[in-house]
Amino acid sequence: MAAMGWLTPRRRSATARSVLAGEAAAEAARKTSQQLEMERETAARAAPEKPAEPEFPVVGDAEAAAFFDLDNTVMQGAAIFHFGRGLYKRKFFQRRELARFAWQQAWFRLAGVEDPEHMQDARDSALSIVKGHRVSELMSIGEEIYDEYMADRIWPGTRALAQAHLDAGQKVWLVTAAPVETATIIARRLGLTGALGTVAESVDGVYTGKLVGEPLHGPAKAEAVRALAAAEGLDLNRCAAYSDSHNDIPMLSLVGHPYAINPDTKLRKHAKAREWRLRDYRTGRKAAKVGIPAAAGVGALAGGTAAAVALHRRRR
Repeated sequence: MAAMGWLTPRRRSATARSVLAGEAAAEAARKTSQQLEMERETAARAAPEKPAEPEFPVVGDAEAAAFFDLDNTVMQGAAIFHFGRGLYKRKFFQRRELARFAWQQAWFRLAGVEDPEHMQDARDSALSIVKGHRVSELMSIGEEIYDEYMADRIWPGTRALAQAHLDAGQKVWLVTAAPVETATIIARRLGLTGALGTVAESVDGVYTGKLVGEPLHGPAKAEAVRALAAAEGLDLNRCAAYSDSHNDIPMLSLVGHPYAINPDTKLRKHAKAREWRLRDYRTGRKAAKVGIPAAAGVGALAGGTAAAVALHRRRR
């Protein structure tokens, strides 16, 4: 960790939590990527429909990878809210808590951006709900919830971008504030390499109601990508990242090929000012293309989507 002596104690504490969350997410993602690879090899015997090719070249590069935000980038809405709906259906909590989830989801769909206060409230609710439950139980239920509420909300255009990276021999990771278990399920279903997500603490396979570090949001996402790149031997200047939110500018700024997907107003303005590429799948229109490199051999220009996080059990 870089020296932080010039920061106030509060700022140092926040930075330390971001680093801890990022490192925990990277560790969790690496633990499950091999398992997901084995599952993909088994599934590869089937012949899935090939997605439409993106409009830009994709060059295979062992030191390049793609990192995708989840909410409103890969999937319409927020994963944690869909997960909450599924838990309510299974009587994990009462109607008044469902009303809060419904309000949060409605706000998210109307605003199209992540609001820290809403996200914090959702995380607190989710942690209190799963406390005392077994990790294996929530993973099993998560598979059902994906089929019920998430599968039909995947953006086809973003999924095609991720598949283009995979077809080029590159790894594709989901990077999300959603629980790592939920992200792992999504990654498995979409055939991605793995995912970085918020790690909830568990002891002997049971959730404690606490987090490891902090939610994987904002600067913590950048820390997670940096940690994973170092562990995987990736060159971040040759990597791509995709997001809809200005909150992910730290992650997008970390790579050589940042892309704004379904961008909010602040990210769109930031991306245009820096000549980042834009794509918008919300209206069906072709998105504006900004800053297309003149040379095709600059590494992977495609972006990734969806992905999978790893189950991380942390014991004290």
